[in-house]
Amino acid sequence: MHNHPPQPGLAVPTAAESAAQPSAAPAALWHAGWAAAVALTALAAQSFARLEPTVLAALLLTAAPGVAGVALMVRDTAGLRFSLMGGWLLATVAAAGLTGGATGATPGLLLLPLAAGLALDDPRIGEDRLIRLGTAGLALPLISGLISTLLIGSTAQPPVLAAASGLLAVLALAGAARLSSNRRMARLTRAEQDGALVQAVLNAQPGLTLLLEPTGRALAAWGTPPPSVSVPALMDQGLIAAVHAPDRPGVAGALQRAAQGQPAEVMFSPRIALDRRVVLILRRYDGEAGAARLIAQAFDGTAQFARELGLESARVEAEAQSAGKTRFLANMSHELRTPLNAVIGFADIMRQRLFGPLPDRYADYAESIHQAGGHLLDLINDVLDLSKIEAERYELALDRFDARDPVSAAVALIRPQADEKGVHLAPVLPPHPLEVEADARALKQMALNLLSNAVKFTPAGGSVTLTLDGIGPYLELVVSDTGVGIAPEDLQRLGRPFEQAGGADQKAQGTGLGLSLVRSLAELHGGRLTIDSTLGEGVAAMVRLPVATLSPAIEADETPGAAVEA
Repeated sequence: MHNHPPQPGLAVPTAAESAAQPSAAPAALWHAGWAAAVALTALAAQSFARLEPTVLAALLLTAAPGVAGVALMVRDTAGLRFSLMGGWLLATVAAAGLTGGATGATPGLLLLPLAAGLALDDPRIGEDRLIRLGTAGLALPLISGLISTLLIGSTAQPPVLAAASGLLAVLALAGAARLSSNRRMARLTRAEQDGALVQAVLNAQPGLTLLLEPTGRALAAWGTPPPSVSVPALMDQGLIAAVHAPDRPGVAGALQRAAQGQPAEVMFSPRIALDRRVVLILRRYDGEAGAARLIAQAFDGTAQFARELGLESARVEAEAQSAGKTRFLANMSHELRTPLNAVIGFADIMRQRLFGPLPDRYADYAESIHQAGGHLLDLINDVLDLSKIEAERYELALDRFDARDPVSAAVALIRPQADEKGVHLAPVLPPHPLEVEADARALKQMALNLLSNAVKFTPAGGSVTLTLDGIGPYLELVVSDTGVGIAPEDLQRLGRPFEQAGGADQKAQGTGLGLSLVRSLAELHGGRLTIDSTLGEGVAAMVRLPVATLSPAIEADETPGAAVEA
């Protein structure tokens, strides 16, 4: 641990000095003591020597602020202290006018403004403000006494009374000075304790806090430095010299940004330990006028750097594994598709009895083989397309065409399945050409997959509606159904490969690749897939692609609207 005291003028401020307030009890007791002492002096002087009425009145006047000061025990406020100081000034001026001031019977009373300022001084009013007011107020009773002497003249009084007033004033002044000194010592002690606590906390922190010049030279340091960072070297040679050469431009840039008032953070290798890392956080420090300074915190970042390296290695390895999986699936899909086409072809030949009749049982087997092979081929094609997309090897064959053509072809392919299941299929296509620039095969595949899903999960008697339209530069393909719907918690997962919604009976009807392929093909076109559903009421899936090239041209004699194909 290093403990380097801060430079002059850079002391850390604490709240204790500003928050500390003098206790009201000593000031109240000082006022009460003065009132009692003056009263006893007046009583004794009146008993042994008949005092002039003006002298007696002067003594009683100066006792009045002392009596009023006892109120500090009940409520100590800055306003009350200021009011009491005003009372002392008025009482002293009046007493000096009655007795003749410095040449009168009670010259010692002239010191009361200063004594009252010392006793009542309070940081809430302003440091030493009442003391300065009391010092300046000494002139008021002197002037009042001088005027009284010139107008009325002076009368001879017993010298014992003048000595007694002087003694009382000295005692009051000494007591007030002691109060002021005690308050200052208490504030100083609290400030030193708070300063020592702050210093101890700073030195015990796990990181290193530095006060730097913009050049990187350290002026002060607190806390525990990271391994391989030498605080004396930072003081003598500066921060840049302690940094590994390739990392110095980054550290210099961070220093410059921090000097301009921007927060900066940088990681570097210490010059004497290249296997370690230090994290440095920099902020501008404007606490000292006329000099630019930076506050820096340095921490050992070796463990953080190791974790980041581990995460990066894991990411690279995961990407390599994903790429290998994608290549494997693509290759296997190609290898499986060739013999599967042969199986489907031979099954179709047997199903159609091209080379002669077959027993009914074998004909049923051929039909099952043909259907299962077709389903498997569709699955393999989906896997192949997804693999190409993930491997970034899928290339869109962009062409300009009427969007109604591939969508109508997809509807024609799905209609037998819908009719067989008893689902009403209603395509709604525009009556005029809808020219787009896109991949016709991909558009057909998206429509086919959405329609297949809708028909598959819509019970008999339900309906599936396909809507195709152009809105400005966008082509919108919407497929809605009145099927079982999708639960809200399942909507977030759909669109990822092999993710399915619903129960086991619903999941058995698909593989979870259809929507994923639609989403990927839409994103390749710069568009997006959105799905809205209410469980038990149906699903609406919309593909929006920025591919429309021409706005629909409607002749004057045509009726705008959409045509519904039965």
